Amino acid sequence: MVPTGQMAEKQAGEEPRQDHELQSWRCLVFYLCFFGFMAQLRPGESFITPYLLEYHNFTQKQVANEIIPVLPYSHLAVLVPIFLLTDYLRYKPVLVLQCLSFVCVWLLLLLGRAVIHMQLMEFFYSVTMAARIAYSSYIFSLVHPSRYQRMASYSRTAVLLGVFISSVLGQVLVTLGQIPLRILNYISLGFIVFSLGLSLFLKRPKRSLFFNRSALVHGALPCELDQMHPGPDRPEPGKLGRVLATCRDSFLVRMLRELVHDVWQPQLRLWCLWWIFNSAGYYLITYYVHVLWKITDSSVTYNGAVDAASTLLSAIMSFYAGFVKIRWALWSKLVIAVVIAIQAGLVFCMSVGNIWICYVAFVLFRGAYQFLVPIATFQIASSLSKELCALVFGINTFLATALKTSITLIVSDKRGLGLSVDSQFLVYFVYFLVLSIICFAGAGLDGLRYCRRGRHQPLPLAQELRSPLENSVQVLSGQDGGLRGLQPSAPQLLSEDDKEDSMADLRAEAKA
Repeated sequence: MVPTGQMAEKQAGEEPRQDHELQSWRCLVFYLCFFGFMAQLRPGESFITPYLLEYHNFTQKQVANEIIPVLPYSHLAVLVPIFLLTDYLRYKPVLVLQCLSFVCVWLLLLLGRAVIHMQLMEFFYSVTMAARIAYSSYIFSLVHPSRYQRMASYSRTAVLLGVFISSVLGQVLVTLGQIPLRILNYISLGFIVFSLGLSLFLKRPKRSLFFNRSALVHGALPCELDQMHPGPDRPEPGKLGRVLATCRDSFLVRMLRELVHDVWQPQLRLWCLWWIFNSAGYYLITYYVHVLWKITDSSVTYNGAVDAASTLLSAIMSFYAGFVKIRWALWSKLVIAVVIAIQAGLVFCMSVGNIWICYVAFVLFRGAYQFLVPIATFQIASSLSKELCALVFGINTFLATALKTSITLIVSDKRGLGLSVDSQFLVYFVYFLVLSIICFAGAGLDGLRYCRRGRHQPLPLAQELRSPLENSVQVLSGQDGGLRGLQPSAPQLLSEDDKEDSMADLRAEAKA
């Protein structure tokens, strides 16, 4: 096929533009990953608790029962507003806010002297925790959906690498360099100020997931809910009908309707409950484990090395979890029960009084949790649309934070029981033990039901996860399969990647 002169000129103009877009995308990926890496370089973070106890001379009771409890309280208070602002302001301002909050955290650590200053420091740290959603969701608003998986992989690797290097650097400076903890915090502040400068040059997206859907960029796909449930052609309604239709068909109302329908799926409920209850216990352990280490043996300080080892193991376990293929409909509760039972045993080992056992137990505890996180993410994401998935993860995080705050108020706060840290870990051991017993009981009941039903209806084997949109297309294809002999063949629908490949073939053919 020989292209006409006009068509050849159009192709010649498109090729430099495509090369420019590819180069721009690569630069964007590199800069975003570099920012994510640098934002994690805080070598003094692993040593905040020893710094408060040794340099500020706070008592262990003040740190455990007055300062740390402010973190879950303030996290619960700022979580929803920052979640909404992240989408409404289109990510970049919240990332800048996160860096500014880190600056405030380290300025209060360096300049503050009273308990109220450290409580304010915990408030700003809770803002940085809530703002983490901005980085994880920001990357998906800048690139084509076909690049989501690679972007998620690159950004997650950059963050984990930053945490690992930060922990190793802090341990090396303290152990080998004999750097005082105060100087280590000044070094951390320098890295934070540098990451703040990087955040100012981030590209601000033109659209977001919920509030800025009307400002779609060129080539953006419609939402998955629109593709899964397209509305039929209707006659033009009256004014009242248009208002009612607008309310009924609004994006938020449709998402809530879909959520109410999907919440009855057993696997979705199971993994959401795991996310809520296990995350609450996991973060309570991470909040207080540094105080426990100081109580167990104040002469040994390998916080950075332990954080580095646990980060490395977490990355390995998260990677391995992506290759586990079993019948999750049958074995999910048993797998969850076994992992939670292991976590309960590790929490008990942390309270035995030996610092080295405590170190190893925490590394394994964190790895066990991170093993189930990607599996839970896969199981939830495979049941929901992209938009609804983000909403469910936000609800899970909020409920986990509320549960964590309630436990803190009862167990840790001086207005509650005000238990010592070693007593708190015994409570957390009982917490995980009860969860594992409940999961074992549920797995046993599922096994009995499966045996009574017999093996005439075997559960499906593990399959590659698909989005609900892909599943709905597959179901429609199966329904149409029986009619293919009666109907003329229709042109096959192409995915976005297939469309790009087809266009590339047409351009190659045109050049020939």
